[in-house]
Amino acid sequence: QVQLVESGGGLVQPGGSLRLSCAASGVIGSFYAMGWYRQAPGKQRELVATKTNGGKVNYADSVKDRFTISRDITKNTVYLQMNSLKPEDTAVYYCNAAFLIGVPYWGQGTQVTVSS
Repeated sequence: QVQLVESGGGLVQPGGSLRLSCAASGVIGSFYAMGWYRQAPGKQRELVATKTNGGKVNYADSVKDRFTISRDITKNTVYLQMNSLKPEDTAVYYCNAAFLIGVPYWGQGTQVTVSS
């Protein structure tokens, strides 16, 4: 059974940094794509960043130049380095992973709160 476990969330002041990690277990082979989504209270879940095993990266416009996604393909892990955090980045961040076919997998989520 595939499981995704996120870590690294927490409370940070505006302008600060956090690094999220997501480790997958129960996987045979490597995911085609891994990434991060987030959901703020009262809002729909939205894409933050994804990266394919070919290196193609996609960022939400709101996080470009502030967030960096990276992957360790052999370990089926994905990271999100978040710099210059803003209060509007406050949300539950979810790890997402997908093969070329089949339904994607989701982690349980990790809370990121940006507040002074």
